[in-house]
Amino acid sequence: MNMQGRSYRSSGRKLLDLASAQAGFFTAKQAAKLGYAAPKRTYHVKVGNWVRERRGIYRLAGYPLPDRPDLVLWWLWSRNRQDQPQGVFSHQTALSLHELTDLMPSRLHMTVPRHFRRSATRPKAVVLHFAEMPRKDVEQAEGVLVTNALRTLLDLAISRHVMIADLRAAFAAASKSGKITRAQISAAGKSVEWRDALRALRGRKT
Repeated sequence: MNMQGRSYRSSGRKLLDLASAQAGFFTAKQAAKLGYAAPKRTYHVKVGNWVRERRGIYRLAGYPLPDRPDLVLWWLWSRNRQDQPQGVFSHQTALSLHELTDLMPSRLHMTVPRHFRRSATRPKAVVLHFAEMPRKDVEQAEGVLVTNALRTLLDLAISRHVMIADLRAAFAAASKSGKITRAQISAAGKSVEWRDALRALRGRKT
């Protein structure tokens, strides 16, 4: 095998490894770093090796789809100019991912930094919330970042888009199961930002 053939196979293995960590998805910039320039990307889409999901986002055609491919797709959509995803799934979407509700929101809720900007038209499938998200409030689920159970419920208590009785039931269930810890509750109770929302979740007057 010549050098070009070995290089091609090496790039293919690296792309597979990268895409496997992202449920089969990858970005144009990620592919370009592995040697797949624009003409090669066009070729792989044309022959059916790749699927072009959105501008700058591809999927390996033969890779098994995850249960929620929409999560990975829109998480990659939230990437910045350095090709790093900025979004964290939150609010109703996070509540569903934590299995604290039987309801399936019609649109995906994602929190992005306040400075987040996209030149393209904002998609109708996604509801964007703008806030700075500390790492302690984030965990991983379904291969993407999601707000932890307590941050999810606090956000929803403030937004008032879910009935408080349902949020209290979810808070009790998450506390009992260990999804919400005493340390997290204690920290939130000391925060001016979250104190009233926490009291509402616990059924206490503010």
